Amino acid sequence: MTLAMFITFIVHILLGLPLFLTLLLTAVVGFFFLDINLIGRMLPQQFFGGINAFSLMAIPLFILAGNLMNSAGLTQRLMTLARTLVGHWRGGLGYVNVVSSVFFAGINGSAVADTSALGSLLVPAMKKEGYSVPYAAGLTAGSSLIGPIIPPSIFMILYASLTNTSVGALFLAGVIPGLILGCGFMMMNWIYARRAGLAASGEKPTLARLWSASWGAFPALLAPVIIVGGIVLGVVTPTESGALTVLYVLVIGLMTGQLSLVRFWSALVETARLTSAIFLIMAASAAISWLLSYAQVPKSFVAMLEPFIDQPILVLLMLSGITFITGMFMEEVSALMLLTPIFVPVAMAAGIDPVHLGVVITLNITIALITPPMGACVFVAAAVSKIEITELFKTIWPFVLLALSVLLLLILFPGLTLWLPNILGGYS
Repeated sequence: MTLAMFITFIVHILLGLPLFLTLLLTAVVGFFFLDINLIGRMLPQQFFGGINAFSLMAIPLFILAGNLMNSAGLTQRLMTLARTLVGHWRGGLGYVNVVSSVFFAGINGSAVADTSALGSLLVPAMKKEGYSVPYAAGLTAGSSLIGPIIPPSIFMILYASLTNTSVGALFLAGVIPGLILGCGFMMMNWIYARRAGLAASGEKPTLARLWSASWGAFPALLAPVIIVGGIVLGVVTPTESGALTVLYVLVIGLMTGQLSLVRFWSALVETARLTSAIFLIMAASAAISWLLSYAQVPKSFVAMLEPFIDQPILVLLMLSGITFITGMFMEEVSALMLLTPIFVPVAMAAGIDPVHLGVVITLNITIALITPPMGACVFVAAAVSKIEITELFKTIWPFVLLALSVLLLLILFPGLTLWLPNILGGYS
């Protein structure tokens, strides 16, 4: 059954069928092998049941909050602050790129949106400053990986809904890994700037400029505090936090006069488009996950890895390897939905903390966004940079290796993910 489903999936992907239809057809094939009489009853039940969770309402709300921030001009203020802080350094725009990604990460948690927004503005400017276009595009795609790691994170919400893990703990656990990833890309830019002989541009900012930029970006910087603080303190649920953030951004947008009715409508349309795509994939993936569970695939997987169950680091490395390869050829949401139910029993048997596992899987799935041949962020970066995708595929690997190095660091040192939840969230 599993082999037939795999072949069905690959064939229809190669034929160019939409992903959610490919997943549904794959599920239908699985039902034929399992019990054809279950199709009419279990397929619709699992399809709609896979998205019938209150916690998942947080996803469209966080997406809407990010789109509204873009429409209200708040993200531009964040970029201005980043330019003020680090733009005067040698190779300053590269640092601005990374720091802006860190700021953006606290708003929408979408790597693709980060790549599109920053790439269209920064890549042309970086080219003028002396950067090669492939490097500028690669840095934009690479630093966008910070988005789904620093809260809020769509991937973490999905993982939490599948495993009943605390969203607040996952959000806190992603902060330090996201900052480490950002520091790694800044070190890479430091090396590149010196090898390329880039000069410093602009003067060191005065206190007045720093204050002006910080005050202008303050409303946007406050949004992540509302999101994470409310959840961690137990004041609001993740869904309520998303609704509160949307209301906050609406008020700020109206107060500044930047959020017009046309821009508000455009943000709603874009949110509906992206949310519908995510939820269709989630629903179809839920049907396949049920099939795999019914066929006891997770149990077989646990039995297969049983000889290594007393070595949690080795188990995590093996799970990461499988996730990395899967993510190279499968859309990230569907990969997360399909792999998590299989991996969690193995991780629990090996004594791996579910929050630690969630961050490792999230980063692993996120790295797939810049990994050929399916990396969505690479395609977006190539489009906004106006370079051939094959050229960017050749130059993206140093950024992939850096992200994999951070992933290895997190696997070897679980405290990097668990320290903050333990201290601030009382997680144990």
